[in-house]
Amino acid sequence: MKNLSYILLLATLLVSYSDPGAETLARVKIGDKLGYINRSGEIVIKPKFDQWKAGDFSDGLARVEIGGKRDRYGVVIDGGKWGYINRSGEIVIKPQFDSARDFSDGLACVNIGGKHDLVFDTSLSGKFGYINRSGEVVINPQFDFVTRDFSDGLAYVCIGGKYGYINRSGEIVIKPQSLYAGSDFSEGLARVEIGRKFGYINRSGEVVINPQFNDARDFSDGLAGVKIGGKRNRYGVLVGGKWGYINRAGEVVIKPQFDSARDFSDGLARVKIGGKQGYINQSGWVVINPQFDAAEDFSEGLACVKIGGKWGYINRAGEIVIEPQFDIAWSFSK
Repeated sequence: MKNLSYILLLATLLVSYSDPGAETLARVKIGDKLGYINRSGEIVIKPKFDQWKAGDFSDGLARVEIGGKRDRYGVVIDGGKWGYINRSGEIVIKPQFDSARDFSDGLACVNIGGKHDLVFDTSLSGKFGYINRSGEVVINPQFDFVTRDFSDGLAYVCIGGKYGYINRSGEIVIKPQSLYAGSDFSEGLARVEIGRKFGYINRSGEVVINPQFNDARDFSDGLAGVKIGGKRNRYGVLVGGKWGYINRAGEVVIKPQFDSARDFSDGLARVKIGGKQGYINQSGWVVINPQFDAAEDFSEGLACVKIGGKWGYINRAGEIVIEPQFDIAWSFSK
């Protein structure tokens, strides 16, 4: 009987985190306010949030900032408090945090005692911890800095000026060390920068793909974008080089040829060629010709693209399914 109760509880949690029948929504800017649309392009949550004061939906909730004041560049003048809304636009976790991040794996990172920074989309002071979907603190605020969400059950955190990984119980599983940069775990691997070269570690913290790339992205659909070539200028900025893709063995499977390359999503990856953005498949073939001045990754079968100064949405065939009409648009999510 106890086992049956556990199974029912687990099933309930899984449905609440990722309801396959739930409506996907996308954040859009109309005029000077943010609202949310459905896949038909219909407004389901009226634009009422300032541009810098709302996030995408994840696990059925979206973060919003209530109160406070920002200048036209988004810089905080007088910080408000962050909470979460549901898909009906109702506040379900009351605004109480100094900054907040999207939910991921059922947890969201929140900050207490800090000040939200627009550039990092987080706080640069105070302490960071994690809440569950009920708004309950499940990992006490104790970390100096958090730039990543939970992914593959681990999160990248800063303790005493060094970075490591914690599990969902808040326990350190990869001890903090002086890695210059790290990333979320994805498909069992995480990107790290050591000595200005990028490689990958496994969930035990062991280097499994030696640092050798000038830049790199997370694994997705078994592939990761990497940059080969280029040089750093006197400011440390990497100039030149081309992007291609490697497999989990570290082998180049799509030769470096793109000016920029993003993660695969829904089987397609966004790349930049000659100043325009388009999409390739996992064989490296261009399937949606580079034609957009700006674009985002595919999510839930659609990608937002900018045409003639306005944002709309295309499907995986490159067809426009929601006409360009928004001042800014983001990806669909649940």
